[in-house]
Amino acid sequence: MIEPTPVFKENLALMAATGSIDGIARIELRDGSGAVVATIENAPGKQGSLAVYHYLKQAFGTVDATAAEHGLAVFAEHTADARNRPGAHPNVDRLLAVIAGGGALTIDEIAA
Repeated sequence: MIEPTPVFKENLALMAATGSIDGIARIELRDGSGAVVATIENAPGKQGSLAVYHYLKQAFGTVDATAAEHGLAVFAEHTADARNRPGAHPNVDRLLAVIAGGGALTIDEIAA
């Protein structure tokens, strides 16, 4: 597991050492009933979030409250922005929702 810094770009570099996202087309997040509640594509503008959720899957297996807290630390400055502007960072908002009691999410990686 990485020790998150207060800078997202630095955390991305730390996570890169734990595994590449090159072979992943997208990530599907599923709720407790197995329904897909979100998809994160491996596309420009979304690759940082894809990397975070890929890392959380490797480190925790699922996104429960503990994993979500760690994920918020990894998102660094984006977490504060998400708290101030709900909806601006939906992939951070999901972690906040898990912590608020929204239920754990499973992470399915779909190969490219």
